[in-house]
Amino acid sequence: MVKRVAIVGAGVSGLASIKCCLEEGLEPTCFERSDDLGGLWRFTEHVEEGRASLYKSVVSNSSKEMSCYADFPFPEDYPNFVPNSLFLEYLKLYASRFNLLKCIQFKTKVCSVTKRPDFAISGQWEVVTLHDGKQSSATFDAVMVCTGFLTNPHLPLDSFPGIKNFKGQYFHSRQYKHPDIFKDKRVLVVGMGNSGTDIAVEASHLAKKVFLSTTGGAWVISRVFDSGYPWDMIFMTRFQNMFRNLLPTPIVSWLISKKMNSWFNHVNYGVAPEDKTQMREPVLNDELPGRIITGKVLIKSSIKEVKENSVVFNNTPKEEPIDIIVFATGYTFAFPFLDESIVKVEDGQASLYKYIFPAHLPKPTLAVIGLIKPLGSMVPTGETQARWVVQVLKGATTVPPPSVMMTEVNERKKNKHNGFGLCYCKALQSDYITYIDDLLTSIKAKPDLRAMLLTDPRLALSIFFGPCTPYHFRLTGPGKWEGARNAILTQWDRAVKVTKTRIVQESPSSFETLLKLFSFLALLVAIFLVFL
Repeated sequence: MVKRVAIVGAGVSGLASIKCCLEEGLEPTCFERSDDLGGLWRFTEHVEEGRASLYKSVVSNSSKEMSCYADFPFPEDYPNFVPNSLFLEYLKLYASRFNLLKCIQFKTKVCSVTKRPDFAISGQWEVVTLHDGKQSSATFDAVMVCTGFLTNPHLPLDSFPGIKNFKGQYFHSRQYKHPDIFKDKRVLVVGMGNSGTDIAVEASHLAKKVFLSTTGGAWVISRVFDSGYPWDMIFMTRFQNMFRNLLPTPIVSWLISKKMNSWFNHVNYGVAPEDKTQMREPVLNDELPGRIITGKVLIKSSIKEVKENSVVFNNTPKEEPIDIIVFATGYTFAFPFLDESIVKVEDGQASLYKYIFPAHLPKPTLAVIGLIKPLGSMVPTGETQARWVVQVLKGATTVPPPSVMMTEVNERKKNKHNGFGLCYCKALQSDYITYIDDLLTSIKAKPDLRAMLLTDPRLALSIFFGPCTPYHFRLTGPGKWEGARNAILTQWDRAVKVTKTRIVQESPSSFETLLKLFSFLALLVAIFLVFL
């Protein structure tokens, strides 16, 4: 029987894994190579080996109601989108509230994780660690790997002809910390993901000129969505997710395009994605259109050639003088403490059942947490994965035989799309709500909306039509949280509280009253069609 569990990494997923083990009676030991918890969310002035690195101004892309642990909401006075310093403080509050620090060994590097000689019977692992220059070894019944995938920068310099002749400064976005280095410089940022766009916008406030180079473009959205609410509280609902998944992909893509262009026309600003069918992570940036329209950021195509002091872009013969190049070209991931026979990374993904268990192992006692890119927050995703893993380790939930798991993994790798809903065809991408519900169903923790409609209709309607907040995941099943219902019913109050710092009196009009009546009738019709 599994009892002792080794956890590698004390970031958001590692902390959740410790807590899930404790609440189910397991004995976790977490190894963290740095001197504090927080992982990605702990800012340092210098890049640390083996740990994700962020810049000083990073703010969460998911709102606090959508990115909290399922039984631990953010403090009410936190802003809807949380700066990294406050996010780290939240993680420390979480660790303190559930007494997790006692399980963490800081400044301890995991050197290797290998199968014990009797692994086929025991499923046990030998974990070798390094602390203060001394190696030690211990046996564990299971291992949960929570190291993330933002530690190994992808820097394909061979794709940029002439880069070795460039006399200016160039570096990967992982090295970026503050915008001061861009003062009065001519800056080129390569890559239009969230980091690249953030850096380009920050640089534009100090630099002489800023170019943002993109090959495929991207949808750019603001954190401030319909009626001023956080974008994900509007976009990520069970009703909308079901509706999107029932429609043919071309129609969904057209609807998404119309919605994205309602803020600004992406074609006119040169940022429209070339492939509008495949869903990629949208760029969350509130300033980019304003910087483009004022000439502070210039969008360019891919790089044709890098010269000593300039760059030539494709589709334009003009050379642009450049002083600094920032490569925001993403990351690769690896598990240096694991042999390739355990987890092998190929084409940006690994053969993991449900993105968690190595499918070929005869014993499901090693799990990778957080190696997935859902269109939703990684905090509740990693937490739900950890809950499911712990139930598997306890024997309360089973996984199929290795042959069945491998078949499912191979089918997923083919990236075949069924022609409906959003197309998640890139490695590690997944439909957030569908994926979470699948794991919750396995541990009998998915809320039964049909039954709930009879017993608690107000809650059922909030769950179906409202934002898919993490509190949904703790309404029932193992790890049930008694405060989940109240958290769901008051989530909008908390979202508004931190922005409504000045009270404004509004007088309702007769038109608004009539509109609300028609909206209520439409809601009743929708309920009838969905549940009956």
